[in-house]
Amino acid sequence: MNTAIQQIVIVGGGAAGWLTASLLATELNYDQGKALAQAKVQITLIESPDVQIIGVGEGTWPSMRHTLEKIGLSETEFLIACEASFKQGSEFYDWHGAGQGYYLHPFTLPAGYPEFNLAPYWLPFASEVSFAGAVCPQQDLVTLGLAPKQISTAQYSFINNYGYHLNAGKFTQLLQQHATSKLGVQYLPMHIGAVEMQPDGRIAAVVGQNGERVAADLFVDCSGQASLLLGEQLQVPWVSQQHILFNDSALAIQVPYARPDSPIASCTKATAQPAGWVWDIALPSRRGIGHVFSSAHCSEEQARQRLASYLDAQPDLADANADDARLLRFEPGYRARCFEKNCVAIGMAAGFIEPLEASALALVEWTAKTLAAMLPGDLSLLPVMAARINAGFQQHWQQIVEFLKLHYVLSRRADHDYWFMHRERNSIPESLQQLLQLWRHQPPMPADIRQADQLFPAASYQYVLMGMGLDCHYANDKASLQQKARQYFQDNQKKTAAMRQALSANRELLEKIHRYGLPTL
Repeated sequence: MNTAIQQIVIVGGGAAGWLTASLLATELNYDQGKALAQAKVQITLIESPDVQIIGVGEGTWPSMRHTLEKIGLSETEFLIACEASFKQGSEFYDWHGAGQGYYLHPFTLPAGYPEFNLAPYWLPFASEVSFAGAVCPQQDLVTLGLAPKQISTAQYSFINNYGYHLNAGKFTQLLQQHATSKLGVQYLPMHIGAVEMQPDGRIAAVVGQNGERVAADLFVDCSGQASLLLGEQLQVPWVSQQHILFNDSALAIQVPYARPDSPIASCTKATAQPAGWVWDIALPSRRGIGHVFSSAHCSEEQARQRLASYLDAQPDLADANADDARLLRFEPGYRARCFEKNCVAIGMAAGFIEPLEASALALVEWTAKTLAAMLPGDLSLLPVMAARINAGFQQHWQQIVEFLKLHYVLSRRADHDYWFMHRERNSIPESLQQLLQLWRHQPPMPADIRQADQLFPAASYQYVLMGMGLDCHYANDKASLQQKARQYFQDNQKKTAAMRQALSANRELLEKIHRYGLPTL
């Protein structure tokens, strides 16, 4: 009896479906970019032709560079086709208090990290320079609107670490074209009408409304919030996180620039509001802006008014009407397991938490890459792989929830019950409470993060804690280490000055890329 995995069916498209299809095809059927003489696994993606792309997941982490390179996409083609721009981190406004404070969570690690921890030696100068400004060049460059690389920098290489802002709809179209024309993925537009089960509880096939039956050994559920296979068919329960992170609604709008030469910001901007926050993502031709909020603390009408106030305050935008913003509803949480029987869910079918820190696409990448790397040749080993992937999945969601909660716990805003409730002890996970107690006396270190395969390194916690002004007391009384820290700070100043001279504005670099393309190695 042949028990090899020969057929994989992905139900649902979007970025999650097509990224998964591309990564699986690359890993299973290609060797160093060349197709195997005979494909090991046939990969078919089934997508309803009527499903609309949500299109608000427009920010990525630097990991996306490696993903796109792995599946064989040209960075120049990607940047042009997806109206993409560079993202160097996230800027936070008014999270300390209403009208108070700004800090940056950059994608560049602090100087000396992880061998040397600069946080204790920065504290005496906290009133003079921000933590991000002291330990890496990225804050200065972001403030000046400078790009993270030069036109002579090879594709996917960098001078300062970066991810992307992108048009989610066009990204999906590019991935579909690439997967079907270059990677051998079969595309089947079809409405799913039924799911056929095997006696042992595994999925045997999906059946279209037209009666077409598509069987497979492994099914990947990328059907979004519907979770047609993992949630609806296999009844894997949903683990709500609304008692920790309250936001369950968002208003989203896309607004063109007032002028074609308007600067392009290279960070996602997150501006706190009385009962939520506003995201602002800059693309070459427009900005994607939205208000995430808690429906228990803010009505839709209030959210539209606050979004309107934000839009009115932006000088570089064309006129926009907040009444045109789309309303999205979601319950923050994730499935108890992402892998059940012969089905694995990826993307919103597996879970979704508010878009703070843009973890959605990063978790899609992790799950798809892990699945592709670990997929066994024998069906009998699926339960072993499922247990391992589920363990990592649960750890990652726990870290995401705690890292996002950290932003709210450290806030000192006092303009709404929303912020007070976020700081109540019963809404803060016990493990995060323990870490906060520890971090008041020693800065976050890699050993503090339990996962071996971390989504957020200890450096990310440092940027948030120092940026939000955690009341901390770190020992910094060793003269030799003080001298070493001063050298790091001075070196960072020199490096920043050199980069200010060498790097062009984001829009200028993107225009050059459109004209000349990025060099390949």
